[in-house]
Amino acid sequence: MRRHIVPPYLLARIARADAFGMERAAEAARRSLLADPPLREDRVRAGEATAAGARTQAVTVAPVDRTVERTISDAGNTEKLPGREVRAEGAAASGDVAVDEAYEGLGATHALLLEAFGRASVDGAALPLLATVHYGTHYDNAFWDGRRMVFGDGDGEVFGRFTASLSVIGHELAHGVTQFTAGLAYEGQSGALNESFSDVMGALVEQFHAKQTADAASWLIGEGLFTSAVQGRALRSMLEPGTAYDDDVLGRDPQPADMAGYVDTTDDNGGVHLNSGIPNRAFALAARAIGGFAWERAGQVWYDAITGGLSPTADFAGFAAATTASARARFGDDSPEVGAVAAAWRTVGVTTG
Repeated sequence: MRRHIVPPYLLARIARADAFGMERAAEAARRSLLADPPLREDRVRAGEATAAGARTQAVTVAPVDRTVERTISDAGNTEKLPGREVRAEGAAASGDVAVDEAYEGLGATHALLLEAFGRASVDGAALPLLATVHYGTHYDNAFWDGRRMVFGDGDGEVFGRFTASLSVIGHELAHGVTQFTAGLAYEGQSGALNESFSDVMGALVEQFHAKQTADAASWLIGEGLFTSAVQGRALRSMLEPGTAYDDDVLGRDPQPADMAGYVDTTDDNGGVHLNSGIPNRAFALAARAIGGFAWERAGQVWYDAITGGLSPTADFAGFAAATTASARARFGDDSPEVGAVAAAWRTVGVTTG
């Protein structure tokens, strides 16, 4: 299985960028579109296949292993994994910016999982964190393949290197958390929830690393990926879906902000990257309404829902109910946290009343 940060609809736009004089970007996007779709076919089954084992693991009681074990490899601009090992845990900085950004990003994600949620790595059992950089030639994506993180260098015209965004690293590793817990099937609304939980964790990794409050956060996913030639802030905005970019080459960010704009499509496994904007906004609204550090309360509620026996085929309404129940269980029936979570889901049109 592979979980990519750049959605296919965006790559399809970039594939026509040669009309704007961006031949390298267009060719890179075409190669990615040709290479990636067959690898997406197993995504629908991947969540269901891991869910039973994940729930068994979730109830296992064991001492928390606080150690982190990172290994960074270099694919040397080939598509052979894992590549040559270039930095192991505890080694000095390599001087290769992509290698060192990947190393630090894995560490920052491990720190959030451990310190905020008491989780030892993505599997809860101290799984070593592996990453490969310099994957492919001008590869315009990053992905989690079920075992490791893989980063492209970007085409240099639309995208720079994918290690430059901490939220991207957190997002992709969070697919590993979902893999080992809820195992959300990668299609339709459950797939959009899979993507959204990764965006939530990507945002929280950035905020935790910067010790940033919910009000001060940008709520942008993939900030810093675009070159200066692109009119855009990031791949996605959790707080304001549909506003992350508006560019001649990329078009306008198509994410809906509420159920009134829900996109019913068979593309992209049923719009998993598009409709994730709806639960994304619900989380950002809840976190800002609660205030303070988002990982301390809103983040705990979302984490409890994902790790608490959620169905692999959960839809938005089911996840809204799960997060509201989690807020009640953790903070009490009449708590401000319950009110904020319930109000957020009403605002995005998932619930009423």
